[in-house]
This record gives sequence, structure tokens and C-alpha cells, in this order.
Amino acid sequence: MENTKKHQLTDWLPTTNKEVKIRGWEELDVILFSGDAYVDHPSFGPAVIGRILESYGLRVAIVPQPSVTDNLQDFEKLGKPRLFFAATGGCMDPMVSNYTASKKRRDKDAYTPNGDKGFRPDYATSVYSKILKEKFPDVPVLIGGIEASLRRVTHYDYWSDQLLPSILETSKADMLVYGMGEQPLREIVELLQKGVPFSSLKNIKQTAVFINQQEEKLPVVNGWEDVTINSHEACLKDKKTFASNFKVIEQESNKLKARRILQRVGENTLVINPPFPTMTEKEIDGSFDLPFTRLPHPKYDKRGPIPAFEMIKFSINIHRGCFGGCSFCTISAHQGKFIASRSKESVLKEIDKVANMPDFKGYLSDIGGPSANMYQMKGKVQSICDKCVAPSCISPVICSNLDTSHKPLTELYQAVDKHPKIKKSFIGSGIRHDMLVPEFNKNADPKELDAYTEEVMTKHVSGRLKVAPEHTSDPVLKLMRKPSFKYFHMFKERFDKINIKKKLNLQLIPYFISSHPASEVEDMANLAAETKDMGFQLEQVQGFTPTPMTVATVIYYSGYHPYTLKPTKTPKTKKEREDQHKFFFWYKKENKDWIRNTLNKVGRQDLLKVLLPESGSWKKNKNAQETKNTFDDAVPFNRRKKKVSRTSSKKRRRN
Repeated sequence: MENTKKHQLTDWLPTTNKEVKIRGWEELDVILFSGDAYVDHPSFGPAVIGRILESYGLRVAIVPQPSVTDNLQDFEKLGKPRLFFAATGGCMDPMVSNYTASKKRRDKDAYTPNGDKGFRPDYATSVYSKILKEKFPDVPVLIGGIEASLRRVTHYDYWSDQLLPSILETSKADMLVYGMGEQPLREIVELLQKGVPFSSLKNIKQTAVFINQQEEKLPVVNGWEDVTINSHEACLKDKKTFASNFKVIEQESNKLKARRILQRVGENTLVINPPFPTMTEKEIDGSFDLPFTRLPHPKYDKRGPIPAFEMIKFSINIHRGCFGGCSFCTISAHQGKFIASRSKESVLKEIDKVANMPDFKGYLSDIGGPSANMYQMKGKVQSICDKCVAPSCISPVICSNLDTSHKPLTELYQAVDKHPKIKKSFIGSGIRHDMLVPEFNKNADPKELDAYTEEVMTKHVSGRLKVAPEHTSDPVLKLMRKPSFKYFHMFKERFDKINIKKKLNLQLIPYFISSHPASEVEDMANLAAETKDMGFQLEQVQGFTPTPMTVATVIYYSGYHPYTLKPTKTPKTKKEREDQHKFFFWYKKENKDWIRNTLNKVGRQDLLKVLLPESGSWKKNKNAQETKNTFDDAVPFNRRKKKVSRTSSKKRRRN
């Protein structure tokens, strides 16, 4: 099979002049600069973009992790491209890659060989773009990926604790592609190949540009409507004004027929063109079917393994997008609310490729996506979806127009397991447990939901099933756009029933977040008491990290909910955040006196009796392990789900 052959250097996109010459090229069309090491795999956005451009007949090179601390020769070594430079910070926002939730520098970078740190600068997209504009002022620079996508408009930056303008302003780039890049890139390349100047590309869908309206006119596009949001300067003056922008931004991002967004930034007008329609099955298959080696570039052979690659090496991404709309999550802002699913044939073709890799032992680590169980789900009546502006299809209730059938997914799992070289396929991505509860998912067939749950539990779990209730407080969950915790109880009942019936001895692992907007100390005490009562000693806990383009981050900075403009409390100080997190560790000796004093102070002796009973005994869930304190090492949700985002990609979360 093709994957058993030994690869040649030319199987990867070139990264050096020598590799360009081996191909016999005298000139490059596009040079892509990336904050990640170069892994030629469909889960790594820079590789996807490189392969997409290559498929359009272009000569493309990648400069991974260029040095920005020397004479900057990495930016000049390949010369000037014929069409444009492209720059991305990588599969994660570099600030999330580089810093913990408490703003301490991380010890490791998952997208660098050996996990070494220091190869990706802070705000990498802007750093790369500015260097390129200084060195080659006449060559257009196109930016994209998770960092550019989520910073496309005035946004709060947690790490500098300030409001920043569109990344187009800070990077000095000529154009920004937001979301998944395949569709806008196709149109950009087609027009450039026809001789249209880059400077004239002002109305490509899913791009953002600056226009100086004193010097040029805003292009008129038939059928497009405009909406103007508050200027960057107005946002700087008033937090409520900033908050009010977000409702428009989020709704337009999730519409099938969106308006063009305009925002004044100094003398310029930021123009955010509407997104493309959701990718068709044929389009998304085309992206995954590109000739990836699925391996890191050979240049890293002696530098050690790349942790992010090792994690997803034998995993399969089956869809993009998420209709959950969680208020702390960036997936829908980047990948969209509507699900783009691959065909069964495309998935099986990739599995065949993986199964024939020399070091494959028969185990797929994940068949999933942003949420594992949204494959092939969409609106029953398309015209209803066409008019919808709701940020979530399942909050506060599951939309009656949403087809939540798990049958296609169950059948896909079964087809995968029939492959002669697959011993077992695991589901490593987070599963939306609420959609498997008939009391919540009222339009679904309960037998079908149970069939899926049983299929996952009996054949696709390695002892632990991970789900994300996130909190126990209904007011907090409502703000999170998550269902009531009572549905987690109901799911656990079904889980336990199947566990006993099938003698599986599986463990349920729930994820929780502390310090989320609307969460009070008492809410965290309730969370600790209720989960303890259920027999959990929590393992996967995280402090809320504000990242651009989420409702929760807007609330964290402004103090206002962007949809109601009502004041909303948020734990902000270091002490408040640490105090909330301590409740996850009620069993630790050093926290007991503090918990006792805190609960006595707020008059919650009832919770004290649950958390610290005089007898000191409690019934622990079987196989419970020591809790991991991730407060100072909070990671994006996509990392927690064991899936890497495409940057046009998926490691990018839920934060």
C-alpha cells in the first residue's frame, strides 16, 4: 500500500532553498510562514493551506517557526513570491500556546519538536506579517488561522489586559481570511491568476480588509446588506459600547446569509465580508483527500517527537463546525455553527491510509470532531435554518428543526471497525452527553440514542468516557449555553445501567470550569458538594481563560452581557479565581480550614457537612484517580478533547 513506501523529501512542501531547487523551481508563487513546526497532516492548518494552494497549481513553500531574534534571514531566504506571502500563528492562538490561565509562561509548546518552548513569538501572526511588510513592502501579505480569525475585529486581549483593534491594524497585513480557508483561497487564487491586482480584492467572501474611504469607495455587491458596528475608538471609551458590538458579530458569523460588517478604526474602515456557505460534502472531502504524507517534515527527525502530532497521529477528523454555541468556546466563531461532514467513503479512504502506516498497531485514537457526536446533523427544513440567528441549536433547548439522529454515526463506527487492520477505534473527542438524554433531546428516538451510547461504551472507550457538563449551577450553565446539570444526572443513570448490564467497568470523567462569568464562590461550593455526592473526585478541571471572540470574554472584560447589556458579575482578581478553584480540591489537607471558614462565613453549613463530614468518609467512584490541578496550566478545550484543530483548523476551543 502507498503508506508502506519510503517517502522522498519532495513528498513534503519545500521548506528551504535546497528543497525548492530539488523540484526544479526557479520561482515560488506563495510562501507561507507558520508558528508551528511543519507536520504534513490534515489536522494541521498550515499544512492544509499549503496543500490547498498546491492543488490550484501553485508552487508553494512553508517556512515553519522562522526565527525572529536574529538577522531575520528566515524571512528572506526564499526571496519574493509571485503572488503573496501568507502568515499564520499556527493551530492555536500563540498566547494560549505560550501562557497558562494565570499568565505564566508555559514549559512546553505542543507544536514544536520535543515540546521545546521559545520557537513561537507572542502574537506571532502580527510579528511575522510586520517583518514581511518591512522587508517586502510591495508584496501582499495574507493572514489567516485561529489567531487572525478570532482577532478580526476589536477584541479584548487577556494577556495584555487591553482592548486591541482588528489584527489587520496590528499586523499591517493586506487581507485577512477568517474561518476555514479553502473556499476564500480558491476565489483569491482564481482572480489573481486572471491578472486581477491583489489590491482590488475587496469583496471576497470570508475575508476582511481595510478601506480608506477618503481615497476609495466601498465596493457595492448585489444582494449584500451592510451593518455598521461601533468604532474601535468608541469601544475604547466605553465598555458597554464594546459589549454591544458582539451580538452583531456573533449573529452575522452564524448566519447562512450574513450582512457585511463595517467598523471604523482610525482613518480606515474595517470591512468584514460575509462568510461562504457551509462546505459541501464534496468540498470537505476534497480537502481531506489531498496528498498528505501525514508525517512531520524529515528535518525534525533528530529533534524529538512533536507532541501535538503524536496525540493525533492515528486519529480521524470526520466533520467540522459545532452548533453548541457555548459562550466560552471559539469553535463556531472559527469553524461555523453548521456542520460540514465528510462522506463515509472519504473517512474510510483515510483510515485505509492510516492502517497501512508502518508503525500502526491497529488502534485508532479518535474518530471525532469538535464534538464527537454531531456528524451528519443539520436542519430538517433548510429554509428555517436560512433565517436563523440563534448562536446555538441546542440551547436553551434542542431546536425542533435539528435532525439529531445518531444512526449515520453509529453506522460509520461499524464500517470503520470492519476494516481488517483495525483492532479498535476509540472516541477521544468530547461527546455531547446532553444530546443522548431523551428527556433533553425530545425529538430523537430514545432507542437510537441508547444504541449509540451502547456502541460507544462497549466498543470505543478505553476505560474512560469523557463528557463536559462544565458546571452544576443553573444560572452559570444558562450563561454558558449549557443544559441544566440534572441532564448529567440522567446521563449518568443511563451510563451506569449499560455499565452494569454489559459488565464494562468503565469510568465517567466529567470536565468542569471554575471562575466562569456568573459563577460565585457558593456556586463552586455547590459544585464540589454535588459532584462529591455523586462519588466523583474530579480529575479534569480548568480555570476559565478569556480568549477573543466569545460571549464569556466580552462579559469578563466589560461586565455586561452582550445580548442583554445587563451587568454580569465575573471573578476577575487572582484571589477570586484561585478561591473558586480551591473547591475542586476539597479533599486536600491544605484547603480544609479555608473551606470550613468560607462556608461558615456565607452560612452554608449544609455544604460543609457534605464536603467535610465529621466522619470523613465518602463513597468514591471506582477507579477514581488523583485530580489534576490544571488551574495554572489551563488548556483549550480542543486539547482536553484529544483533538488537534485545523487552523483553518481545529486545535482551537473552547476556552
